[in-house]
Amino acid sequence: MTDTAHHSALADTQGIVFGATMAAFGVTLLTHMGLATGQTAGLAVLISYVTGIKFGWVFFALNLPFYWFGYRRMGLSFTLRTFAAVALLSLLTAVLPRYVSFGPVNPGAGAVLFGMIVGAGLLALFRHGASLGGVGILALYLQDRTGFKAGWTQLAFDLCVFAFALFVIDAQALAWSLLGAVVLNLVIAINHRRDWYVAT
Repeated sequence: MTDTAHHSALADTQGIVFGATMAAFGVTLLTHMGLATGQTAGLAVLISYVTGIKFGWVFFALNLPFYWFGYRRMGLSFTLRTFAAVALLSLLTAVLPRYVSFGPVNPGAGAVLFGMIVGAGLLALFRHGASLGGVGILALYLQDRTGFKAGWTQLAFDLCVFAFALFVIDAQALAWSLLGAVVLNLVIAINHRRDWYVAT
C-alpha cells in the first residue's frame, strides 16, 4: 500500500475520484468495443456480457468478499478508500453512457487507449492509498499467509478469465483484449514506484 500520510483529505478525495472516473471511462470504451480484460473487472465484464446485468452491479458484488482480505492485509483506511473507489466506479459505469458515446473505434487503438486510461486511473488510486479491490488483494493476502507469490495468483486468475472469454467473445476480440491488458499492466509495471510518490 502506498503511504498517504503526506496527502491532505482533499488531495486523497480528488485522487480517488480521478482514478475511479478514468477507470470507468476506460471500461465504458472497452465494453463499447465488445472487448474483455483481466482481473476482477474482466470477470465482471464477461458476466455482464453473458447475463445482461449491468457491469457496475456485477463488479460491485464481486468485490464484496475481498474487503475482508483488504482489511486484514492493508488496514481499515485502505479498505474504506477501496470501497469508495469501487462504489464510484460502479456508479459511473452506469451513468457515463448517458453522457459519453462512441462511434466506430479501431479495436487496436481502442485497446491501447483502454490500457493507458485505466492504468493512469489505477496509478492515481494507488498513490492515494486505494485500489479497485478484487483478486489483487486476495493475492497479497495469500502471499503473506502461504508465501505463494501474488503475481502468480493474479496470473492464474487472468488465465482463467481469458479462458472464459474464449466462450464469450470471438478470437479477434480476444486478441485485442489481450493487447489492452498488456498495455495496462505495462503502464502499472513501469510507473508504479513508491519512491516516485512524493507529496509536495
